[in-house]
Formats: sequence, C-alpha cells, structure tokens
Amino acid sequence: MEILSLIGNIMDLNQWLVLSMFVAFLVMLIRGIPVAYGLVGISLIYTLIAFFILDPNAHAINQHITYDDTGLTYKRMSANGGRFFGGIIKNPVLVALPIFIFMGLMLDQSGVAKRLMNSMQILFGPMRGGLAITVMLIGIILAASTGVVGASVVLLGVMGIPAMLNQGYEKSVATGTVAAAGTLGILIPPSIMLVIMSDQLAISLGDLFMGALFPGLLLGGLYLAYIIIKGLVSPSSMPVPENRRPITPQVIRNVLFAIFPPIMLILLVLGSIFFGIATPTEAAGLGALGATILAWQAGHLHLYVIKNVLKQTLNTSGYIIGIFIAAAFFAFVLRRFGGDEIIENMILGSFENPYLVIAFILFIIFLLGFLLDWIEITLIVMPLILPIVQGLDIPVDGFGVVEDPIVVWFAILAAVTLQTSFLTPPVGFALFYLKGVCPEGVTLGDIYKGIIPFVLLQLLGLIIVFMFPQITTWLPAVTYGN
Repeated sequence: MEILSLIGNIMDLNQWLVLSMFVAFLVMLIRGIPVAYGLVGISLIYTLIAFFILDPNAHAINQHITYDDTGLTYKRMSANGGRFFGGIIKNPVLVALPIFIFMGLMLDQSGVAKRLMNSMQILFGPMRGGLAITVMLIGIILAASTGVVGASVVLLGVMGIPAMLNQGYEKSVATGTVAAAGTLGILIPPSIMLVIMSDQLAISLGDLFMGALFPGLLLGGLYLAYIIIKGLVSPSSMPVPENRRPITPQVIRNVLFAIFPPIMLILLVLGSIFFGIATPTEAAGLGALGATILAWQAGHLHLYVIKNVLKQTLNTSGYIIGIFIAAAFFAFVLRRFGGDEIIENMILGSFENPYLVIAFILFIIFLLGFLLDWIEITLIVMPLILPIVQGLDIPVDGFGVVEDPIVVWFAILAAVTLQTSFLTPPVGFALFYLKGVCPEGVTLGDIYKGIIPFVLLQLLGLIIVFMFPQITTWLPAVTYGN
C-alpha cells in the first residue's frame, strides 16, 4: 500500500495502469506471442489487478479509481460477451472484409498479372527504367483490383525481380520498386484496411473508398516520377536492354487486351459505388464474382484453386476477426481505467494548435508502424483518438455532402501513414514477403536500402494530403452529392 501511495503521488494511478498495459503488450509482441493472445492475456491480467489489488474500500490509494469505479466485475464482463463476439460478427460493414479478401486471392489465380507483365514489359522495356515502370503500373492496377498486399508483393516479386536483375538493375532499385508497388493495395480501394477503419471510426465506407482514390494515385504518381528521374540521374542503376524489341501495333494491341480485364473489374467495383448502383458491400460481391469469372476464363478455376482460395480467405478473415475480438476486450479494460480520457488530456494538453495535434498523432502512428502491424494500430489506437479528432476545430470542407469530413480526412492521413508500416523495419511485412521470393544473393540489407526513397515519398504524399484536405473530400462529395 505504501508503494502504491508513493507511485500515486508521482503519477496518477490511472496513468500508470494505462501506460503499463501498453508496455506489457509491446513486451509480449517482442517475445513473439501472437497478437490476439497478447491482447486477451494483458486484458485478463489487468482485470485481475482491478479485482484483487484495487480493493473496493481502499480509497486512500487514489480517490478517482477504485474497484467500483473500474466496473471490472464478473457480471459486467459476462454482460459484455455479446459485445465482444456477436457485435463484431454481426457488423454489416465487416461483411465486405472476407469478400474483398476472396476477390484478391481469386484474381491472383486468374493469371491477369502475368499477362500484364509479359505484354507491358515489351511496351516499356526499351525505355530506361522501363521494367521498373512496368512493375509500378501493374502494382497500381493490382492495388485497385485486389486490396491484398501480401499477394501483390509476392506476385510482383516473383515476376519482376528476376527480370530486373537479369537486365542489370541494382538490387536495391529492384526490391524497393516491388515493395512499394505491392503496398499500394493497402491504400487504393478496395482496401481491407479502409473496411476496418470504416468500422472503427464509424464513418461511411463509401466515403473512405472515394476519399482514398486520389491520395493512392498521388503516391503511385510520385513513385513513377522517382523511377523516371532515377533513371535519368543514375543510368547505371537501370540500364536499357541491349536487344530492344520494336513496338508494333500488335504489341500495343496485346497490352490493351491484357489491361482490359482488370480495368473492367475496377470499373465493376469502384464504378458501381461511384454511380450509386451498389453499396460497397454489394460491390465487393460483384468484384468477387468478376474475379472468379476471370479465373474461369483463364482456365484456372479448378477444384484445388477454389479450395485453396477459400482456405486462405477463411484463415485471413479469422486472423483479423480474432484480433478484432481481442482488441475490443483490451479497449474495454483500458477504458475502465480511464485510458481514453488520459490519452485525450495528454495530447490536447501538449498542443494548442489543432493542426499540431493531428501532426503529433500521425507521428505516433508512424513510430508505432516500426513495431506494430497496421491491424493492431487500427483496432487499438483509432477508437481511442477518434474523440480527439472529432473535437478539433479544423475547417475541412465536406462540400455539404460528406458527414464528418474531418474524420474522413484524418482516416486517409492515417491510412497513408500506416502504409509506411509495411516498409519500415523491423516489422514491415512487405519486406519479409519480398525476402521470401527474392533470388539468391539479394539480402535484407538490399531491401532496406531500396525502400528508403519510397518511404520518404510516402511522407511527401502525406504532407500534400495534410496541406490540401480537399483531395480526400471532393470525390466523396461529387459521388454522393449526385
């Protein structure tokens, strides 16, 4: 009791408990404990702390927090079981999650990317940096078709890196291009991250899809500009092939035929949302049907493929839903200790300028991206900072149509920031996906060196979106205003 009283004099007991919960979670992650198990384990431990240590009558420790105040009783915990499980599973927004995952995995089996690579490689091959441009353009098309980063990175890595290395590209240029192109799928709709953000921030999924389109294309444009400039400044890093094949009308025709199927799939999904034909969830169903038809047309719709796609969809969806439930449990316990109020007071008390508040939150998300996956950050951090963002006095123009335009703007800013988590070590998943398919001789050091300029370009894109919020709100307003 004397130790707790001394700690209470230095820092409020609530703050110690909240801080120690986050630290304990990070320690579990570093030790390799699965995320869902870590979240549930920490929540149970701190529930027991509230039950046994914070005695209901021990008001001398801290008059603001007692066992009665936390409400972490057996009856309250059992009463929230439906919230932890049923409330998440029944959420209509999350119905789109497994459908988009299925669409991306099925499209991966359709052979669309291989046909694109073969035809566009001939078209852009004679240019300096042509292979890198080809990989980046295919990455943009796949991002707008699938939304699954792992599949895109592996596919582009298998097809693009050997071709670039055989042509004499620097290892860092080849790996950095593939990693950056593959991660565009987490931002350009249909993105599973935007589906989860829509649920956590209680905003329209359609607004997020339309709001993320221009920032995603902006990043893709920055990447392409960098590749072109890099080829001009450092020709030796991206040499031109010795045997150049002439560009004939037949080559252009082949490229158009290769681009047509994924473009139609993009129009089917995003076009149906844009023109008000379907909701995002219904559009996901159309996209899954379209990807299945493409796989059938390519002759790849075998029983083995269907079973494999369904199994991967179930595994990925189950993994995400498991973290959803564990994060809801963790957030419930954290809020009972006053965690949301502590975080809000800490951030708002440190900055008076609302733009600095947003910048500080994004900086914290960027740092967390070095240690945590985007799923944990989205599920744990986003709900805690939502009240802070909603209370800021920042004039973000919603053009009279977009509800909570400041939240839509912030969500896209956070999405661009979270995209860096795929490329920043030590947890950057895109780096490990890529390392698994790289030829011998390509090291993690080559990959780390290659992603540095693309991370800087992501931060440049973040600054542009930060300075011009209309980039994120104009298209949703046009889409739903008509």
